[in-house]
Amino acid sequence: MKKLLLPTILAASLVLVSPSARAADAPKPLKVMLLTGGCCHDYKKQKDILKAGLEARANIVVDQVHVDDSSTKPRLPIYGNSDYAKGYDLIIHDECSADINDPAVIAGVLKPHADGLPAVNLHCAMHSYRFGNYQKPVAAGADNASWFEYLGMQSTSHGPQEPIEITYTDKASPITTGLADWTTIKEELYNNVQIMPGNQALAKGRQIVKSKKKQADGTETVEEKAVETVVVWTNLWKNKTRVFSTTIGHNNATVEDAKYLDLVTRGVLWATDHLNPDGTAAKGYGPGGK
Repeated sequence: MKKLLLPTILAASLVLVSPSARAADAPKPLKVMLLTGGCCHDYKKQKDILKAGLEARANIVVDQVHVDDSSTKPRLPIYGNSDYAKGYDLIIHDECSADINDPAVIAGVLKPHADGLPAVNLHCAMHSYRFGNYQKPVAAGADNASWFEYLGMQSTSHGPQEPIEITYTDKASPITTGLADWTTIKEELYNNVQIMPGNQALAKGRQIVKSKKKQADGTETVEEKAVETVVVWTNLWKNKTRVFSTTIGHNNATVEDAKYLDLVTRGVLWATDHLNPDGTAAKGYGPGGK
């Protein structure tokens, strides 16, 4: 009788143990901090759009650090705390801190990334943490160059809101492979003052800018000019920190566009080294942990 019962007991115990064993083996979600707040954007809504969009597309948990402060000096609680990123796998900088210009504060924001923590930067993050004569190309290693060197790009301004034609120029990157070129709604095209060493351009944006010109006879004509800049790229900062950035993402309709969310999700997975060469998430880091 004991011989007959033993296989049954073993089978039952395996059934009971295996679900917990599988749970123990399942990869933990990537822990991501999303920083939002500051001038000129609807961060109150965009923070929720980004959180929902990223968590639906990958095995990610997004913690929001947001301030309802529309100034150019938003009072983000990370300022003055260089350990703000402790316990996180990645930081998304989506703040617009154009006039946060204290070198010590900026160094504190950069400290986790200088230590190797990967990052994603969206839109106005490119126009944050600047001081000195930042309108001109900064010199390598200069005090006011650190944020731009981390980003891999120096940008200082943008044009009018007009549709931007986005063309993926590096189709071999796992971030862009299989993604189709697209045209945004009216968006801001950021300029490229200089591209830093380590920058790998992934996409260019082309925008038709219209301007009125007064003729000698007093009439006005409308002139059109095509402007093209790099709008998506990666950077390997200090030869160790993976950084993904895009200057696209001013308006809510763009941020909630599936094409934009797919791109940013891939940026997160690439930066944390959880993206396969074919653009799919590494095992366990797809939607629902697949």
